[in-house]
Amino acid sequence: MIWTLLGGMTLATVMTGAVLGAALGLTGFAILYFFSGGATNLGVQAVWNTFNSYTLTAIPLFILLGEILVASGLARNVYRAMSPLFARLPGGLLHTNIAVCTLFGAVSGSSMAVAAAVGSVAYPELTRRGYDRNSVVGSLAGGGTLGLLIPPSLSLLIYGAFTETSIGKLFLAGIVPGLIAAAGFMVWITIHSLRRPELAPRNLEPAVGLGQALKGLVEIWPLLALIGAVLGSLFAGLATPTESAGMGVAAAIILGFAVGDLTLAGIGRALMSTVTTFAVIAMVFMGAVILAQSISVLGLPQQLLGQMAELGLSPLMVLLAIIVIYILLGMVFDGLSMMIMTLPIVFPLLTGLGYDPIWLGVLITLLIEIGMLTPPVGMNLFVLVGMSNNQVTLGDAARAALPYWLVLLGVIALMTLVPTLATGLPSLVKL
Repeated sequence: MIWTLLGGMTLATVMTGAVLGAALGLTGFAILYFFSGGATNLGVQAVWNTFNSYTLTAIPLFILLGEILVASGLARNVYRAMSPLFARLPGGLLHTNIAVCTLFGAVSGSSMAVAAAVGSVAYPELTRRGYDRNSVVGSLAGGGTLGLLIPPSLSLLIYGAFTETSIGKLFLAGIVPGLIAAAGFMVWITIHSLRRPELAPRNLEPAVGLGQALKGLVEIWPLLALIGAVLGSLFAGLATPTESAGMGVAAAIILGFAVGDLTLAGIGRALMSTVTTFAVIAMVFMGAVILAQSISVLGLPQQLLGQMAELGLSPLMVLLAIIVIYILLGMVFDGLSMMIMTLPIVFPLLTGLGYDPIWLGVLITLLIEIGMLTPPVGMNLFVLVGMSNNQVTLGDAARAALPYWLVLLGVIALMTLVPTLATGLPSLVKL
């Protein structure tokens, strides 16, 4: 009966056009009202306690940091500085797309912000040089997902705030899988470009020596300064996640005015975009907190564990089923909403089966990244299709991003076989 109400009411409210947060919250209130003696005040109290959390204030700050990076145009100088390092490799500047997205992922917790910041520079530059448009968009869509995995990560931050898991350790856990994903993307680009050299023209400009290319890296100092301000202060124990996010925003504004194209109007647009984005996330977060409280009060995760024990399902089989569900949900929900919506059930279920909470946070982030590349709601695809002025269709973008989708799935498989890829670094640091 409870499961019927949980699924049926959520589906019914979403079908009426209600926003996802309202659908989750109403379902949670209904469960509390009908199955907990009308104790709807428990949902209100849970929301109050959660939104009074100091850690939660880091979310809008990290969103603002990503928006300021887009508005300041800092990606342009960084992209040009790194291009000579990869210009002569098979795939050429497609590798630069991945490398710059990795660097920008270390200062922006948003996948779409990274894709937009790097794409605004890379797409016109590479298409002007004769690169295949679909390949350019595919590499940017894949590289953009690194913004959610390379710390600071918005999804890991929300996961940590929701599950009361150490955010510092979650950030550390994302580093190795993020670098493995970036390396996997570059391997694919190399293989694909060797098979089809016409996709990435080479020898268009005089060769640049290694020494000269390395000297050109001086131009990326603004981004390194931002990484130091955000991650350096956090991992050194000098600042909390909220304080490090605030330092990053301040540093981004200063650098944006000093060496970028940031204007007061640009800051205004960044603030408005931040408010809009956070309002959407906060609404879903609020509804998920109410639903989580109702599920916790009734002990539904424990019931699920008992039922799975009776069916004889192994923890690995349960995990595989969860992965399939996330991939399917990624076709109809944006990543962060999907994560917040499912955490009330998935987190207690999988941790109850013995999965490490830190490892689980990275796994869910990887599944969100896959959703960012999965049509019809793959947000990275939409951002880049719009940036191409529809010169690349959504279908073409999805096909070009498929190999990167498969690489992310491969990272999940590798991390499942070797959990220490995610848990190794956090276990070495006391945060």
